Amino acid sequence: MKSYKPTTPSRREMTTVPYRGIVTETKPFKPLTVRLKAHSGRNSRGVITMRHQGGGAKKLYRIVDFNQNKFDVPAKVLSIEYDPYRSAFIALINYQDGARSYILAPRDLKVGDLIITALEAPLKTGNRLPIKNIPVGYFIHNVELNPGGGGKLARSAGSYAEVLSHEGKYSILKLSSKEVRRVLGDGLASIGQVSNPDYNLINIGKAGRSRWLGVRPTVRGTAMNPVDHPYGGGEGKQPRGTRKPKTIWGKVTGGHKTRNKKKWSNKFIVQRRPKKR
Repeated sequence: MKSYKPTTPSRREMTTVPYRGIVTETKPFKPLTVRLKAHSGRNSRGVITMRHQGGGAKKLYRIVDFNQNKFDVPAKVLSIEYDPYRSAFIALINYQDGARSYILAPRDLKVGDLIITALEAPLKTGNRLPIKNIPVGYFIHNVELNPGGGGKLARSAGSYAEVLSHEGKYSILKLSSKEVRRVLGDGLASIGQVSNPDYNLINIGKAGRSRWLGVRPTVRGTAMNPVDHPYGGGEGKQPRGTRKPKTIWGKVTGGHKTRNKKKWSNKFIVQRRPKKR
């Protein structure tokens, strides 16, 4: 991680990812970008449905190919780039037929590397092939849940899924959250761990940096009035006053399970992730 000289109190603790030596291009490939309209957490009626969003620096959305289903066509990595819409880095690749696309950059992928999507692709970082053809013990990312549906699992910075076994038409994967999950072996996955594994060590350092990212301030419930929050009111600093922790709307949050017991994908979860202590 990159740290800074403490020229101000907030600068003392601030850290960032050392982009120099990793990111090789400062401007995106224009044909693969689009400007997304900022909604600041509002729905079609203008009502805020996601609080604490708004402002932030202008940014272009990079169109990332999560399918990578151009089979048996080698591609060369042209650049590794920063993506303001995700925690991982992305790579611009140029296929042998001239097409270009953005993909999630795996860790240790370098400019000039050749990658390929194939049924029997070499087991090299960045290559993409069916999960059933990947040996036990390999780390994979951008994993498809439904064949042809595009990668859904292990897409954020530093995440991965480890291949544990193959059982019939299913493969057993262990995710970076320690959850063990069953997925169809015909789905595609890319070899390697997602880039930027130190992302979780970033210290924002100051409130202004959060505003650059489009994150607005969050007021503590205990600092509000009784009419505004279940924790509000009282003279001076008061305890919570409710038996269970609640949201601003009075919904129980601490220790309350929110996953639907009849969710269709429950049958594919072999082992839930361990509880935080």
